[in-house]
Amino acid sequence: MRRIFWLALGLGAGAATAVVASRWARQQARRVAPANLARQMGAGVHDLGSLFQQAARDFRQGAAEKEAEVRSALST
Repeated sequence: MRRIFWLALGLGAGAATAVVASRWARQQARRVAPANLARQMGAGVHDLGSLFQQAARDFRQGAAEKEAEVRSALST
């Protein structure tokens, strides 16, 4: 009776582990599928473009402030 219990427990644990591993592998395969990689790459490029736009905007604002400061110092 004990052997049957432990055999059943081992088979159940093995089956559960196989199901979990199979689901994990399927999810990882979906995650690195070409369509998903392209979508992630597009989002990354968009984010990078937004960062550059913000940096350029901040630079222009800082340059305008500095120019105004220099012009006011030279005009007095």
